[in-house]
Amino acid sequence: MLKVSFCLFTLCPVLAIAQTVQDDFEGRGTITTWFGDNCGLNVNLDNPFSQGINTSATVLEYHDTGGQYANVRFDVASNYDLSANYTFSLKIYMPANGLTGNQTNQISLKLQDKRLAEPWSTQSEIIKPISLDQWQEVSFDFKNDNYINLNNNSAPPTDRTDFNRVVIQVNGENNNDHVLAYLDDVSYDGTIVIEEFDDPVYDSLVWADEFDGDGEINISKWHHQTQLPNGGSWYNNEIQHYTNRIENSFVSDGTLKIVAKNETFTDQGFTKQYTSARLNAKYAFKYGRVEIRAKMPFGVGTWPALWMLGKNINEDGGYWDNQGFGTTGWPQCGEIDIMEHWGDNQNYIASATHTLSSFGDTFNKGGRTIPTVSSEFHVYSLDWYEDRLVFSVDDVIHYTYKPGALNADTWPFDAEFYLLFNVAILPNIDASFIESALEVDYVRVYQESGQKNEEEEEDDDEGEETITSVSNFKNTKTPVYPNPVKDQLIIQLKEPSDSSLEVKIYGFDGSLILDNNYKVIQNEVIISHLEWLPKGFYFLFYSVDGKAFIRKFVRN
Repeated sequence: MLKVSFCLFTLCPVLAIAQTVQDDFEGRGTITTWFGDNCGLNVNLDNPFSQGINTSATVLEYHDTGGQYANVRFDVASNYDLSANYTFSLKIYMPANGLTGNQTNQISLKLQDKRLAEPWSTQSEIIKPISLDQWQEVSFDFKNDNYINLNNNSAPPTDRTDFNRVVIQVNGENNNDHVLAYLDDVSYDGTIVIEEFDDPVYDSLVWADEFDGDGEINISKWHHQTQLPNGGSWYNNEIQHYTNRIENSFVSDGTLKIVAKNETFTDQGFTKQYTSARLNAKYAFKYGRVEIRAKMPFGVGTWPALWMLGKNINEDGGYWDNQGFGTTGWPQCGEIDIMEHWGDNQNYIASATHTLSSFGDTFNKGGRTIPTVSSEFHVYSLDWYEDRLVFSVDDVIHYTYKPGALNADTWPFDAEFYLLFNVAILPNIDASFIESALEVDYVRVYQESGQKNEEEEEDDDEGEETITSVSNFKNTKTPVYPNPVKDQLIIQLKEPSDSSLEVKIYGFDGSLILDNNYKVIQNEVIISHLEWLPKGFYFLFYSVDGKAFIRKFVRN
């Protein structure tokens, strides 16, 4: 059974829009990339001190449990322009009984460039005092407040446009004290501008596995990679054997299970205490959209990944190397990590790239916190264009890799790549770990209609219908105006009609905001009274003569 879905973000080119930067932790924020460095982080905590200036229901919890430093941070998709808007603000509550030591009670906000190998090296910081046992609002004005440039050669913050990361730290660093604090209503007094791209529309489903049925995986689509490539072990200090046994990878109840197990297993002359599976897709492609609906395993020491390697990687035992394509070593071949998850950082997922310009502990990475990463399915996506890679979860973008110069060092992503799914086991595996599974509901690859890959793969499934269906969402030029919108939006149809038109408006996060029928007057539909919509951008959906259209518009 083929399951059908569509992604709002790939149906039409991205507009140049102004996006607010704020989070009230009530589900209405635009900040999706919160991360804790050596710090406990909860972005959805019931407000334990609902009083004074902050009676909101939920807040962010910041918990430094000791260590030389701790902070929370978030990234934005585009750089700040501080020339006109230069103030960040937040609310904070720090209970006295959550502190140890005798540090000065303070909060600092640091602006950094996430693209640097050492993002802090050019940071600018403002430090403000705070009081205990009360909510207070703190502002950081990078034009008028005293700021600290870590690099004395850096220009004043308002003369710079290289900041795209905000770091928040309570009670400083270089100590081992504990700090418990709560944050709310984090905001920037300006906006960031999202770039405009005239992108291809990836509307044609070219390859997929829906993992229907029960039993072994489809060997016409997947290869079990089991050969130890690094002497007697795998890379990255992994301690498992990958096997081709049904115990470690199988399909049941509509999902693929890759099961990591605690068991003694001998293969290729080596005995290990853990087993798992590593699958290579027998399909390679260049450019397109990948969607993988998956649920992560549990367990400290587990390391599941949904990722891609260049088809030309020279790695004995890999499917494409076995086919004679292995000509290039790693990282020259390139690596795209659509999603990685570490069991010792339970609620965080990451995306990254590895190239000659940065590999291993690469600085080309981003991620976000997802509290239900191992208890619920989420859609992990990659949009792969000729000049950049865009990573998202549930259609919320958390990282974009777009190097300034495209060359062999930064951009091996102009050749065919293939997918890999695996669960590795690391040496810090919990002693009580028995087994846990990565579950994949489906994987789908979309490309632009008419796009051809260098090598066309044949469908080896006798009696199975080949997947060639194309989305009916078309990126035509049917006008929708004015854009930006103040209070009224007009849809202009090609032909006059006396019927009605069902119109839906979706928010940035894909939530349905409006669903109404409007009368067509000659060849126009007028949607009035939109002044209630908050400023931002939205998706307009409607269907004419069986063809569905989706447009982005900005509420100004």
